[in-house]
Amino acid sequence: MTSIVKMRFHVLSAVLAGLTLRAIFILKFPVSDAGDSPFYIDLAWNWLKRGVYGLTVNGGLAPVDMRVPGYPAFLAAIFAVAGKSERAVMFSQATLEMFTCGVIALIASRLAPQYARRRTVIAGLWLAALCPFTANYTAAVLAETLAIFLTAVAILVLIQTQFGGDSSHREPLGAGGSLSPWFLAGIIVGFGALVRPETPLLLLVAGLVLLARWWKPRNWLRLIRATALMAIGLALPLAPWASRNWRTLHRVEFLAPRYGQLPGELAPRGFDAWTHTWLWRFRDVFAVSWKLDGARIDVADIPPSAFDSPDQRARVAKLLASYDRTLTLTSAQDRSFGKIARERTELHPLRTWAKIPLLRSFALWFAPRVELLPYTGRLFPISREWDKDREDFCVTAALVLVNVVYLGFAVIGAWAAWKISSFRPAIAFLVAFIVIRTVFIACFAEAPEPRYVLECFPAVIALAAFAFATGIKPLQSARDESSGDRFAETAPSRDFPA
Repeated sequence: MTSIVKMRFHVLSAVLAGLTLRAIFILKFPVSDAGDSPFYIDLAWNWLKRGVYGLTVNGGLAPVDMRVPGYPAFLAAIFAVAGKSERAVMFSQATLEMFTCGVIALIASRLAPQYARRRTVIAGLWLAALCPFTANYTAAVLAETLAIFLTAVAILVLIQTQFGGDSSHREPLGAGGSLSPWFLAGIIVGFGALVRPETPLLLLVAGLVLLARWWKPRNWLRLIRATALMAIGLALPLAPWASRNWRTLHRVEFLAPRYGQLPGELAPRGFDAWTHTWLWRFRDVFAVSWKLDGARIDVADIPPSAFDSPDQRARVAKLLASYDRTLTLTSAQDRSFGKIARERTELHPLRTWAKIPLLRSFALWFAPRVELLPYTGRLFPISREWDKDREDFCVTAALVLVNVVYLGFAVIGAWAAWKISSFRPAIAFLVAFIVIRTVFIACFAEAPEPRYVLECFPAVIALAAFAFATGIKPLQSARDESSGDRFAETAPSRDFPA
């Protein structure tokens, strides 16, 4: 079997396996009412059928800005063809996800030297196609699949010509009058920001890597130019949305309000500040955060770590008892929670600003990721969970193991690629993106939902794919082929047209 036939066989097999896995999730575990799904569906349908990007508020259709319009536009396009069919959305997402798998394989190829490229591409394609965590979200009417695709494309644009790799397969975008890669990356990230508002973190990371490369004064003009082009590209897709908000809602809003509240709703800043001093487990999100303004919150469901003293626990219990009578958080109650949050932070500042974010980061990356599946995700105590429900325990343990395997291969791949000097800018970019996005979510997200780091999986899988390249040829050979450390490169090159 020739190498071309083998490659085609792997591509076809991976695509079929990936589509089969996603079809299983869609047919067996479809989710159309999780989290923001009802909002997205209503926004898309109202926009398509009534010409208003809005929701029913106080008996009337009112324009809103509580969610950015990228994913509702995606839904509206599908609804225009297939009607208000959630299954059509899911199968469309499964198809889009296979394109994402191809993009991830291309990212992996940009991290591999010539001798290892084919094997790395195949590994990247199979790892992406068989990843259960991204596949699971194709069966949900949520923005993750589209956000992951746009993130992967933006990473590919930046990796392909700007952050090192094997120069033999890189073509300089921006030369010969074609579109500048900085501008193109900015545009793609801008569209991504209309799906997930935190997507511009990708450009922040790119800027930091460029600053590390171009810190000398003679390169400042190039740094300013690249930064300006990314900023302009980012602003262009956001400008129509900001203009609409100014015309319709009479306020400047380039993304969406942090709390995504409807007109007249209270933003629970004090309550969230209090949960940020103790909440790090995803199951506590179900018991507390997601019940706010909709269900009773029982103080018995809150872990002891949320209280510094019996008096503080009594104050929280009193506030929750008052809230439970109306199931609506008032401004006075929110201020009281904010006061307790300040007291806890003043008493233990490292707990709020270091310990809880670290625990949240751990939960984000090592959760079993069963939030869309009919399983509890509980493993401990092992004997009790095994006796209670063996299927639940086995599925949870298997998903934890798969997650650890993906992360383990990513660490091995990153370490191996870092030894090749020409790949260091790319590895720095991918690793910094994973770290900075994780820190941002851990510190600022209202709830540590594991889905918030799925946008990092294109980088994780691409790095993991490189681990499969290390067995073909000694890495020292690759280091010998490298012409120098491009992370410290300051001289002009064909990849950075002035």
